[in-house]
Amino acid sequence: MAQKNIVIVGAGFAGVYATKRLAKHFKHDKDVTITLIDRHSYFTYMTELHEVAADRVPQDAIQYDLQRLFCRRKNVKLVTDTVTTIDREKKEVKTKHGAYPYDYVMLGIGSEPNDFGTPGVKEHGFTLGSWEHAIALKKHVEDVVRRGAEEHDPAKRKALLSIVVVGSGFTGTETIGELRDWRDSLAKEYKLDPEEITFALMEMAPTIMNMLDRSDADKAERYMLKRGIKVMKNTGVVGVHEDHVDLKDGSTYPTATLIWTAGVKATDQAANFGLTQARAGRIVVNSHMQSQDDPAIYVVGDVSFFAGNSDRGEPQIVQGAEASAKTALLNIENQVAGKAADVDYKASYSGFMVSLGSRYGVANIMGWLHLSGFFAMLMKHLVNMLYFLQTYSGYYFFQYLMHEFFRTHDDRNLMRGHISRQGNVLWAVPARIFLGLMWLVDCAGKISGKESWFIDKLRLPFDWLQPATTSGASAAGADATSAASGAGADAVATTAKAVKSVFSLSYQYGKEPMMVFEKMPNWMYSITKAMIPNQDVAFFMQKTMTVIEILIGLALVAGLFTWLSGATSVMFTAIFCLSGMFYWVNIWMIPMAIAVMNGSGRAFGLDKWVVPYLQKTFGKWWYGKPKALYGSDVAK
Repeated sequence: MAQKNIVIVGAGFAGVYATKRLAKHFKHDKDVTITLIDRHSYFTYMTELHEVAADRVPQDAIQYDLQRLFCRRKNVKLVTDTVTTIDREKKEVKTKHGAYPYDYVMLGIGSEPNDFGTPGVKEHGFTLGSWEHAIALKKHVEDVVRRGAEEHDPAKRKALLSIVVVGSGFTGTETIGELRDWRDSLAKEYKLDPEEITFALMEMAPTIMNMLDRSDADKAERYMLKRGIKVMKNTGVVGVHEDHVDLKDGSTYPTATLIWTAGVKATDQAANFGLTQARAGRIVVNSHMQSQDDPAIYVVGDVSFFAGNSDRGEPQIVQGAEASAKTALLNIENQVAGKAADVDYKASYSGFMVSLGSRYGVANIMGWLHLSGFFAMLMKHLVNMLYFLQTYSGYYFFQYLMHEFFRTHDDRNLMRGHISRQGNVLWAVPARIFLGLMWLVDCAGKISGKESWFIDKLRLPFDWLQPATTSGASAAGADATSAASGAGADAVATTAKAVKSVFSLSYQYGKEPMMVFEKMPNWMYSITKAMIPNQDVAFFMQKTMTVIEILIGLALVAGLFTWLSGATSVMFTAIFCLSGMFYWVNIWMIPMAIAVMNGSGRAFGLDKWVVPYLQKTFGKWWYGKPKALYGSDVAK
């Protein structure tokens, strides 16, 4: 087969999705080269921009390095450059710093906010169409709140502390919900009454969140009102100024922060390719996602306009981007194989999910399942995580979990702050729970069974010191009981309770220890018999495990490979339990081993130096060294 070049322009949702699948499909075909060109060296998770803008996650939490995403994909060439045009005669994609031959092009250059020419938006307003926009908005909000806290003039103070979002679509509602979550910590930092920081959502239509079913949208509206967000429907913004906005009814609204989310359009770059455009600058495609001007050019994602299902085109959302990319890549695969490009676009929208901060959302799944609150947010997280699985990125799947659940602050996660390492030592939780259960087990005898305190109120309180078998403890208990009888029941009761509260746990260990398993389970016996067929192997395994146990002990003492040592300790303890050689009184080793896995070696130990070195070394070996530029002489 002759050499085939597939050039994908734009590393957005559609571009990354298509590149991953094409790379996998052609991984054994050396005649096919895939080139991914983007002006950035990273992919931005655009649907989570509001989390960066409202300081919920770190600035780089939604930036995913392209080299990490495409590690080990030898048939993918990454290029960091700006595409200027497509030379359809020479069949070249031209950039500011080069040109790339193609047999097939996939354009996925995305969209940008559309202010519809509203005066003042560009000069005084903010949009949320890129990572840079999110950073700028975050810095601005921090600045106006700081200035508002120091402002003496009531009118100026009110404008500085008033935040307005125009547009109640996905971006607008999620942004205002996230900013409202940020309010209290901002107020605390700048010594303000939180109620002084106000929020208003302005929508020109008579209803808000019109992409949802009315019942779901109404739930979201009630939640916003409950949180003190002012919802202003039938409100059009016709002008934006430094400290106020002009409304369509002739009135003004004081604000120094106007966030415009009322519409999107194709990027201005779309006009550079000489392809037919429709409303909002989107490029017209047929049912195969091919440009109507050139069948070798496929257009996907927000920039494409397919009128087969609606005269307004397909919704500019992630599901639509992936569906169009799938159609295009399947047709490209067919053409490379010498077949016809006959795969038609099929709209596939499994549902809509909108978050209103970190802890509440609404969702409509498959058109019939309506969720709100915790379960809606859980579903949103699951969908986000599914994306990383679809793009085979275990590394960023892990990072997403860390940023969204375990490294959050100010209680801003689905669990309302619980499980966050910022609020507690996560891995110590099992130890805490286990200790609590030990106390409950110890108290069980006081309220149930023949030794319950509630059965015989006349029995002397020291009776608990008399176990079934005779021992030094039982004799001591009897002597104490006799002495206490002469002193009076009330004094004995008081003394007994005090003594018991101190020594009951110690006495628990004075009983005959109970095995976790009286004998090895049958399935464990079968595995053990297969692994240890004779006595010689048994002796070898015994010596080996002893050496490993010594190494685990030394590693834990030195704080070296602590996570691995803790995990191994848990595994060994579980094996001992199943082997019928372990007592319940020693089961504490498991939660304690889990507890030390929470970076205790880095806090004080050799892991402080060893772990970062290994992460850097193996990360570079597996992913390569991250760069600001790919595919240029500068990057080599």
